Formats: sequence, structure tokens, C-alpha cells
Amino acid sequence: MLFGSVFLSAAILAGPTVFLGPKTDVLHMRNGDRMTCEIKTMDAGAVYVGLDYVDGTISVNWSRIARIESPQLFLVELDDGSVYTGHISVHPVEGSDSVLVEIEQAGGERLVFDKSRIAGLSRTSDSFFGRLNGNLTSGISYAKGNNTTTYNIASNVNYPRPRWSAALTFNSNLSSSSGVDASTRNQMTVVGAHLMRWNNWYYTGFASGLQSAEQQISLQANFGGGVGRYLKKTSNLRASVVGGLVYQNTNYESSVTTATSENLVGVMLLGTLNYVMFKRTSLNLTIDAIPSLTEPGRFFFNTNASYFLKLFGTINWNLSFYGNWDTQPPSGTSGNDYGVNSGLSWTFGNQ
Repeated sequence: MLFGSVFLSAAILAGPTVFLGPKTDVLHMRNGDRMTCEIKTMDAGAVYVGLDYVDGTISVNWSRIARIESPQLFLVELDDGSVYTGHISVHPVEGSDSVLVEIEQAGGERLVFDKSRIAGLSRTSDSFFGRLNGNLTSGISYAKGNNTTTYNIASNVNYPRPRWSAALTFNSNLSSSSGVDASTRNQMTVVGAHLMRWNNWYYTGFASGLQSAEQQISLQANFGGGVGRYLKKTSNLRASVVGGLVYQNTNYESSVTTATSENLVGVMLLGTLNYVMFKRTSLNLTIDAIPSLTEPGRFFFNTNASYFLKLFGTINWNLSFYGNWDTQPPSGTSGNDYGVNSGLSWTFGNQ
């Protein structure tokens, strides 16, 4: 867990400084308005920009933009899954309603696409920290009746590149009440993915660690990889599936079961869904099933879901659900652990 803590701390501390860019981008609207700003990202049909005289970001309707002038470097995703990095310009075609996006790549090569084909757009950088983006969420509650305190903290850090990406997620939950032992759950996952020559296909690898007092798991480590495909990739919806193999090692608390350690190999079946609604909300959902090959008939299920509602600037209200299920847990242990959290979330980077 030490690597995750250091990585997250560095990203968060760097947030207020490295992610503030110059306001040198210019948006020309269809009605003739002109806006000097800093373009951060385009998602769900909206371009999110920062202004010198506005606290936080504002959203601009992507369909209402007629022209963009910017010296910045952008990561551009198309609807067929292809990804490019370069300087962009957006301009209308005289005598028609078409608007074109021109990407100037390193070396001077220029590519031109219709604006309707852009699935995602985000500002990137030549520096490591300038490419990071993500969020930090925290919540706490207290009840006097049984002196119960619960807290949760979670973070997601992404590092996107033209043909590959990496992400680190971490979440921690604690619940304590008078007269009972505190219940804790901690989970961290590191994922990497690389696009294949077929743009909507990719291969991926991951490593994760789970600690759950409810399931008497002191540490469950998973290592796996597989091949995935984007089923849908638009400006507001991403859906993908992954199939592969996973190795799992689980250590249980020795005081509750004689099976203190287990090793198994299973099939990994994973589905992800990311949906963003214009201006206000977003939903992230991950569901995976692991049928065991070494213990036929045993299945593991995991899910994480997060719903974000924008309040102001980079602050959101967050509601999340987590769950783990084991159909054949060792004797004396629980086969499931699940819960719901809510709190405030802060986004950083080009979001």
C-alpha cells in the first residue's frame, strides 16, 4: 500500500500548481461570441474550460462551437477507437454546416476529421505530472446513539497516452461502534492497457490488493491480464468488456479458520461502463466475475459503482457502492462484504 500512498500524495500535492495552464485558447461560437480561456477536456458533448475571472471550470456546448484556436497539445479520441496527439484547430467549411477538426502531429503530419467523429478531447503535456488527472473523495458520519463513526476515502489517478494508459485506484472504509471491534476494508488496484492494431481492441494487465475485516481477509492479491474490446465509445458513453486469466492468493486471519492461505487460478470476465450527462452527472460502473479453474464451481464476484453530481467548480457530491462475493468461502468466514458511501469529491487535472 506504500506505493499507492506515495503516488496519490504526489498527484494531490502537485494538483494546485502543475495543472493550472495559461488562458491562451480561443473559442469562437456560432452566434459570434468569442472566449479566451484554457481548454481542459471535452466530454458528454461539453467542452470544459477555465477562465481568469471564474472560480473553477465552466461547460460550453460542443455543438455550438464554430472555431477553436489553441497552441496547446491535445489527446484526441475518435469514434472508431483511434487516438492521436497533436495541436488542433477547429474551423467550419464555407458554404456548408460541416465543421472540421485538424490535428497537427509531431513531424508536421496533418489529419482532418469531421467534428462529429470526436469521442473525446483532453489537454495533455510533455511533462509527467501535467498528464495526470483524477479525483479524491472523502466522507464521514457519526451517530451518538451507539457512538458509531464511519469514514471513507477514495481516489482515482489516470495517466493517459496516445496508445496506452495506466490508472491507480484506492479506497478505504472504516466503521467503529462502542463495544465492538472496528471493521475495516482497504482496496488498491493498478491497471495498464495498450491499444492493439485494431483500434477498439486492447490488451490489459492488472494487480490488486484487498483487505476485509468482514470476510476475515488479511490480504487478497490478484495478478492477471487479458484482451478487451470497446463496445461503445462516444463523447458521453464508454462501454468495454475484458476476458483473460487471473492468479489469486488469499491470506485469512488465522484465528477464525484453519485455511490460512489459498491459491487459485481463474478466468477473468470484466465489464466497465462510464456515462457522463451534459454538465451535471457521471456514472462509473465496474463488474467482474472470476470462475475458478482450480476449484470448479467456485465463483468470485466484485463490483464498484460511483455516481457523481456536480455542485460547483471541481467539487462534486459522490455516491458509491462496493461489493465482494465468494460462493464457497472457507469455514468460519463470511462470503460477502458490501456497502454504500457518500461524500464530497474533488477532481484535478484536465477534468
